[in-house]
Amino acid sequence: MTHADITLEQRARGALMGAYIGDALALGPHWYYDLDALQRDYGAWITDYTDPRPDRYHGGLKAGQSSQAGYILDLLAQSLVEREHYDEADFCRRLDQDLFPQLDGTPMNGPGGYTSQSIREAWRLRVREHRPWGQVSGLADTTEAAERIPALAIRYALRPAELARQVSANTLLTQHDTTVMAMTVAYGCVLGSLVRGEPLDAQTSDRLMTMVHDGALPFHAVTSVGEQTPPPGPEAPRQAGQFPSPDALLTTAGILRAATDPDIRIEPAWKASLVYGMPCAVYHQFPAAYYLAGRFQGDFESAVLHAVNGGGQNQARAILTGALAGAIGGIQAIPDRFLSGLEHSSQRLAWAERLARQAASAPAEN
Repeated sequence: MTHADITLEQRARGALMGAYIGDALALGPHWYYDLDALQRDYGAWITDYTDPRPDRYHGGLKAGQSSQAGYILDLLAQSLVEREHYDEADFCRRLDQDLFPQLDGTPMNGPGGYTSQSIREAWRLRVREHRPWGQVSGLADTTEAAERIPALAIRYALRPAELARQVSANTLLTQHDTTVMAMTVAYGCVLGSLVRGEPLDAQTSDRLMTMVHDGALPFHAVTSVGEQTPPPGPEAPRQAGQFPSPDALLTTAGILRAATDPDIRIEPAWKASLVYGMPCAVYHQFPAAYYLAGRFQGDFESAVLHAVNGGGQNQARAILTGALAGAIGGIQAIPDRFLSGLEHSSQRLAWAERLARQAASAPAEN
């Protein structure tokens, strides 16, 4: 099947299921910074879902289940499907009613066995201090918001300006660092472009930058597309809600050139985690995900397994890579064992189909 033969629905299903699969594949071997220990516990190469060890982050769960990232993605996907658009109040209500009562503010607690930094902070401000939504975000520099926005990228794939607005708003619920927000919105824009059928290549950034200059994406740029210097005349002023530079969008092109340059090789590919960094911060995670998805175009299994076997914060890396790789290859590129072994697989596939139909039927942007 060629790139042009993959339908919007197939890409949408691949993107959403790819995120869930990446999350579940890393459930057992999550957060091993000692790669020798990772291989002692799980062997030389992880190929499928595994049980977490009882003394690790997700102890007590079973192979094929989801971490809390998957649980929150469920809440957002279900909200989008039932409300037929992004209804922030409805999503926040689901967090208040379905997630927060299961938390106690400590890391090793809650659905999925571990609660991330930004969610713990939101819980503390919302539950302990009774602050309203809009005043509970924190400064975590991680990909926690990005791990839930694949559902938004699918729903608004054909409306990129709306996609950027909704991803920005959703990120701001729990994280307000502007660099984190810019990189998260950029990832959503890239994923949305793949769902609507554009390739992941060295021109991805140029296509997105054209939208910046057309005013469709909320990034500030001082140069024209392809130029190295600012155009003559006064610089256009920044607007409220606009990110100060387009660097988060430009990152993708450089990473894709590296992934396809014969003079630049990371062997084996899982060592991208060492090159770009094993920790949790956005500036480690997004480049590695772009690299793996770009290097293994159409090969979902290789992309996501190299993300998992790289250790460190491999769960975030695998979620982000899985969504990209799933959008590139479509649902048919995902091995059957990953779909059949994933908990709630049928329900999640149904959500992806509904999101794709909603995206296709939405009115065009002006």
